[in-house]
Amino acid sequence: MNFLETIRIALTALLTNRLRSVLTTLGIIIGVAAVIGLVSLGRGVESFIAGQFEALGSNVLFVFSSPPASGTRTTIQPITTVEGDDLSNPSIAPSILQIAMEYQVLGTVAAGSNRLNIPVSGVSPNFQEVRNWKLRVGGAFITESDIDSASRVAVVGTTVVERLFGDKTIDPVGRILRINDRVFTIVGVLEERSSSFFGDENDVVFIPLSTAQTRLSQARTKDGGFRVDVLHIQAVSKESMESAKREIERYLTEAHDIQFQGEQDFQIINQADLLTSLGRITGILTIFLGMIAGISLLVGGIGIMNIMLVSVTERTREIGLRKAVGARGRDILTQFLIESMVLSFVGGVIGILIGGGAAILGGRLLPQLQLSLSLDAVLLATVVSSFVGIFFGLYPASRAARMRPIDALRFE
Repeated sequence: MNFLETIRIALTALLTNRLRSVLTTLGIIIGVAAVIGLVSLGRGVESFIAGQFEALGSNVLFVFSSPPASGTRTTIQPITTVEGDDLSNPSIAPSILQIAMEYQVLGTVAAGSNRLNIPVSGVSPNFQEVRNWKLRVGGAFITESDIDSASRVAVVGTTVVERLFGDKTIDPVGRILRINDRVFTIVGVLEERSSSFFGDENDVVFIPLSTAQTRLSQARTKDGGFRVDVLHIQAVSKESMESAKREIERYLTEAHDIQFQGEQDFQIINQADLLTSLGRITGILTIFLGMIAGISLLVGGIGIMNIMLVSVTERTREIGLRKAVGARGRDILTQFLIESMVLSFVGGVIGILIGGGAAILGGRLLPQLQLSLSLDAVLLATVVSSFVGIFFGLYPASRAARMRPIDALRFE
């Protein structure tokens, strides 16, 4: 039998039962749309997390005090400004480009009758560069002269501006803040950052590091420096981050007189390693979401098999008649396979359009997730839907092809 004639007969059979064909494809439509939508969601979450870490600055390591893992050491020696200055020396740590220091104090921040209780961060002047903070036009960040004189100046985020002055679009530069009953002058406002899983990064107050250590706290240490909560260390390049980490460990192990493994009273977090770990987690999440959506495709495939078995039973006499006039088993097999593949292919195309539309719409509603229709998701959905049509249509088709003409003609 001519192949085109086989296709014509298969399409005619599907069009004869339009409603049944449409209902059968719904399972494939839902499954394919779910695969594309959920995979796009997973990819969007991956991109969002990567973007959040990029906003922290590039090639950054975070060093802070941490309880020792071993019980042989119970004391925690603080990280100090002296250690930060030493690590900035290329002869000690050549893989380090620069170090920004941060020291936090709990502050009561007031402007007029409005008061906030939030952590106030004393930072070094290069904190802005290392952590990739940007300022509104007309403002300034903390300078070296502010550090030298322990100036009472402050740089605030937009959330603080809104909570203290009622509107985040207000320019408060030059206005007075009271931090723990001490007068500070606002010298700059940070550009607004999008919300993230790190919390509201706009709810911040930055003051000179020396001011926080001397005027708002007594952070003097035995080595003649001042205590620091976090060292934000920028490596020379992405490739040198591991060597920078080793240099930091070697220096702090000696400076803190660490004798045995597990006695380290500090912790180093590699931004790249943390991003890689989170990337693995979100990758597994994406696969998991795809598997959940795949269940819908499985259900749709079972629906195709079910309806094809019903179709074979209904058309038993037709199959017998066609075989009696010369149709071969492979012609019957091809016809029913074409019917199941058409159902899955049409459902797949519609599902791709719906899933792609959902991804595009979601991208507009949640621009921070950057949802989009990816080519690999489309190819995956197309291949899987085609496989579903062949796999679940093969048994009904082979069953029809194996029928004996005499038994089929006698079927009631």
